Amino acid sequence: MVLSFLVFVPLVTAIVILLCRSAGQVRLAALTGSLLQLGLTAFLLLAYTNERQAGNTDQMLFQYRTIWFAPLNIQYHVGVDGISVAMILLTAFIVLAGVLVSWKIENLTKEFFFLLLLLSAGAYGFFISLDLFVLFFFLEIAVIPKYLLIGIWGSGRKEYSATKLALMLMGGSALVFVGILGVYYYNGSQTFDMLELSKSHIPVAIQHFFFPFLFLGFGVFGALFPFHTWVPDGHSSAPTSASMFLAGISMKLGGYGCLRVATYLMPEGAHEYQSIIILLAAIAILYGAFATMMQTDLKYINAYSSVSHCGFVLLGIGMLTQTAIIGAVMQMVSHGLMTALFFAAIGMLYERTHTRAIEKMGGILKLTPFIGTVFFIAGLCSLGLPGFSGFAAEMTVFMGAWQNTEIWYRIATIAACASIVVTAVYILRALGKVMMGPVLDEQHADITDAGWNEKFATVLLIVAIVFIGIAPIFLQHLITPGAEAIMQNVSRAGF
Repeated sequence: MVLSFLVFVPLVTAIVILLCRSAGQVRLAALTGSLLQLGLTAFLLLAYTNERQAGNTDQMLFQYRTIWFAPLNIQYHVGVDGISVAMILLTAFIVLAGVLVSWKIENLTKEFFFLLLLLSAGAYGFFISLDLFVLFFFLEIAVIPKYLLIGIWGSGRKEYSATKLALMLMGGSALVFVGILGVYYYNGSQTFDMLELSKSHIPVAIQHFFFPFLFLGFGVFGALFPFHTWVPDGHSSAPTSASMFLAGISMKLGGYGCLRVATYLMPEGAHEYQSIIILLAAIAILYGAFATMMQTDLKYINAYSSVSHCGFVLLGIGMLTQTAIIGAVMQMVSHGLMTALFFAAIGMLYERTHTRAIEKMGGILKLTPFIGTVFFIAGLCSLGLPGFSGFAAEMTVFMGAWQNTEIWYRIATIAACASIVVTAVYILRALGKVMMGPVLDEQHADITDAGWNEKFATVLLIVAIVFIGIAPIFLQHLITPGAEAIMQNVSRAGF
């Protein structure tokens, strides 16, 4: 029942938060709940590793199944493979970091942390679900808290950004729901169970028709070009922890859905639309990189950069090679960690300087050496410096993509590789202008460095980033069995 506890713990924590009488009690409850989540995920990782080492070759481990709604054959069916475990670990790290970064929230503290914990419950439920209807249920749970977090605690055009984000994500959800219903009614067995569907071989015509609904629907969540426009506005207006959740967790729901649902269940559909997927991914990578060069707001820089980096995820999925799929999952984990770290650093700077414009900053490293160091590490990971997770993930995607010998796909791979140069330009420019040189604003001279909560949150993320960068083999071994299962479906389809 460890998987059900992953959903149960944040829900109970959220209820406890509503019963708290002071802001201090709310913070303590949120921190306790997030630490318990991290402990559960560590236990899950250990148990999963032990099962694999003991020779358990089941595709999904720790399965639990019970009827939820018998007339439609909807089951509460959960289970995990290495890909799911990796995403659950990512979620636990970001939840704890987000709670710590939000420690000084004063406005509606109880409601703020309640929504954060509710969002984490939706993410956990999504990653463990093996029933398509239940998966969609948790996907929807993860949408509404984002709208409220941005609309109430955001900044700038927060109402516009929150509405745009909610409408676009609900539009993506509608496409996903159409695809799920198509799979349910036209596969011949009328089941939502993903393991059964993967073995039943959905008719090719059905795959060709409904694959775009699923892939585009999840792609909206994963910043698929041209449905990415909610990303810059949503990130720029969101409070710091909500930005961390959006980029670190919510956008990964899209990539995971494109891989686990669309590609895994409909390999013929994935092959039919492979060229379009790769083209859109390459455009997103290059467009996101060049658009980032034009930005002067730190949050917009990280937001457009996320569009580019999420393009690597979709490129890896679209290539339909095992190495590329492993790289795509590694990129999801890496991007989730580094973009959460970047937003945390930006949020700490904004809280102290009250600006995100790079032309108004300078010499920050002299004033706040810890925050400056965090900013540097996040930036260097983003541009793919060896020793950080970004390098290991992107190189795996590139190597897997190059295994696809089609000339047009190799051209797309070369174009994606070229984006690294553009990324280096805007990252180094931002680092130089914000951190180096003289202090441009005299009011910044008295700002303080990071507090204990901010140090704890950022060090947690940095440790994970460096560990993956130095020893990516551990994450690769965790992901490989799940990637092999997906490739078996692709191979059975004749590709």
